[in-house]
Amino acid sequence: MRQPLHHIDVPFEKATFGMGCYWACDSLFGATKGVLRTRVGYAGGTTGAPVNKNIGNHVEVIEIDYDPTQITYAVLLELFWKNHEYRVSARLKREYMTMIMYHNAEQRRLAEASMLDQQSKEKDDAVATEIVPVGIFYPAENHNQKYRLLGHVDLAKDLNLTPELLQTSHVAARLNGYLVGVGGMEQFESESEQLGLSDEQIQYVKNCIMQNEGGSLIC
Repeated sequence: MRQPLHHIDVPFEKATFGMGCYWACDSLFGATKGVLRTRVGYAGGTTGAPVNKNIGNHVEVIEIDYDPTQITYAVLLELFWKNHEYRVSARLKREYMTMIMYHNAEQRRLAEASMLDQQSKEKDDAVATEIVPVGIFYPAENHNQKYRLLGHVDLAKDLNLTPELLQTSHVAARLNGYLVGVGGMEQFESESEQLGLSDEQIQYVKNCIMQNEGGSLIC
């Protein structure tokens, strides 16, 4: 009997981005090749740990664990710029700010270069993205982790997703994207059995991909 592939034990690096509502980018990066795990939460503020629904002056962010032999930080930055509103109009509310939180000097260099490149493509709109050192990451509530996957109640239950696995499971990250069409059918078919899914689960996900592939990511 196949078992869900929750854990992949390989060397990894981290990336942290603020891209508005974190549900959409959790699906986007979760089904991106080379990404091992994702978790969403709050960071970038000065008000300490969020309490209940009060997140203080923090920003919604996604924290990504990725295999640098499979995907580069530069490619993750490309996905960052292509998949959210990064212009002045993004300053609607601090919670949904556009932000790159770098983990080391090389990430800072690449982030700053990518922002200059992005700004060169704009005319009157200034790029509002902030580039800041990574700070304390506060995980979001369980119901906000892998939000799209949790909407498929029976499938999520079959995967035995504990609160910890909602933040650490590889298969949960992948399915959270595939179920809304991210990654596409060809990529899913290439790794579906490796994810430890049953034949019934594989067919269920395929049906969802056929229905949603090519659609836009919205929160």
